[in-house]
Order: sequence, then C-alpha cells, then structure tokens
Amino acid sequence: MKLGFIGDIVGRPGRKMVKTFVPKLRESEGLDFVVANYENASHGFGLTEKNAKELFAAGIDVMTGGNHTWDKKEIAGLLESMPLLRPANYPEGVPGRGMRIFEVGGETLAVVNIMGHYGMPMVENPFRSAANLVETLRAEGIRHIVMDFHAEATSEKRAMLMMLKDSASVIVGTHTHVGTDDLVIDAGCGYVTDIGLTGCRDNVIGMDAKVPIERFLTGLPGRFDVPDKCRAMLQMIVFELREGRCADAYKVRCYDDGKMEVSLKARVEEAV
Repeated sequence: MKLGFIGDIVGRPGRKMVKTFVPKLRESEGLDFVVANYENASHGFGLTEKNAKELFAAGIDVMTGGNHTWDKKEIAGLLESMPLLRPANYPEGVPGRGMRIFEVGGETLAVVNIMGHYGMPMVENPFRSAANLVETLRAEGIRHIVMDFHAEATSEKRAMLMMLKDSASVIVGTHTHVGTDDLVIDAGCGYVTDIGLTGCRDNVIGMDAKVPIERFLTGLPGRFDVPDKCRAMLQMIVFELREGRCADAYKVRCYDDGKMEVSLKARVEEAV
C-alpha cells in the first residue's frame, strides 16, 4: 500500500496546489490513498463545506484536523457527513471522531488524529489516548495504523514515536507549517516531526508577513491573512506500507512553476 500524507493546507494557494498536483502525484507515485490536514484550508482558519468538497474532488481520501478544527461553525455537521477527523483526545461528547477505518486495495487502514498538549486547547492526555486507540486497533487485527499528531512541541512528537514505534505504521507531525529533515523509519514505523505546509512559501507560515512582523515588533495582536498572490508549494510524504510496517518513505515537493522533486528519502534506523 502506498500512502501520501500532506501537511497543513493553508488557504486558497494551498488548495490550488492540491488541485494541481494531487491527481498527478496519485498517478506518478502510484498512491493508493491520500491523507491531508484541513485545519487551515479555508483562508487559514478551519474548513468550509465548499472547500472540503473541492479538496476531496482533487483526490484526497480523508482529512485530519487540529486546534483550528472548530473555526468554522459548519464543521460539526461536516464531521458527521464527510471523511473528516478531529483530534481523538477531545472529551467524550464532542462532535465527530478521531479515527476512521478504510479498506484500501484489500487491506484495512486506520487513520488516527491526535492533538498535543503544549500550546494547544485543553484536551485529554494525547499519549494515553493514542496508546489506547492503537492497542484497541491492534487487538482487532488492524495492522496498518497511520497517525497525524498535531502538536507544537517537537519533544511531544518524538516521544510519541518512541512510545508507539513498535505498534504504529506511520506517525507524522503537523501544525508548525515548517517541514523538518528527520524523516526516518524506526523499528518499521515511518516518522517525521513535521511534514510542512502546503501553501505560500514566501511569507510567514503561509500567512502574509506584515501582521506577524508587527506583532513581533510591538506585541500587539492582529489578524493573520493568507496572501492572494504568492510563491506556493505542496509538501507530501509518501509511505510504502507492507504487513503493517513502513518499508519505504520519501518527501515530494511540488512548486507553482510546475516542478516536482523528491527532496528527502527516509533513513532506516537499525536496532541498537
């Protein structure tokens, strides 16, 4: 099974890159399934029904959320009617679900969405929630388990890998919008601390630079906006899964000038 995972899609530039490149990547990389994070897809904050339909039509199979999941009021209904996830460690009774199971090419795939603690809304313990979910899935005989860990702190993400690398197939970090170069296959688990954004690459984490600069200079708040025009990119990690383990992984970058490149291949860690 070949799986493509796209990090945070930011605004119209990010959606445009998805529409342009995901159909091409599904063909060129032989992708069986595509996951993406939606929480910044509608002008940087949350997801609308119109934009959700647009992204699914482009070839995404399921989308994960994070701390901006609830920024658009319509999301509660969409979480019930579309293949959308919100972090599983929100308290019981919150709309939607944090895990879905899919049949992909005769294999069963579980996609899990977890949110970290540091700098995030108040949620249940992400490590206990993730461990319990993965344990339950394994007990049900599901071996292909892919997790989006939406977290600010790199230490939380690394700790999640260390805790679950023997039982999860893939653990990827989202949220910071900055792609990291630590793509690795450790004990058969594919991992990267952050995939990076899909959207404007020439501003500040996909947003127009003016307000962030003023905020850093003065300490005063301001509303972040996604630029109408910018140099954009799409970042995707491709994982090849075999019998519940990650056998190969590499990063693909696509640019608004039409160029596509494989920019990083996973290092395989040997047991000590």
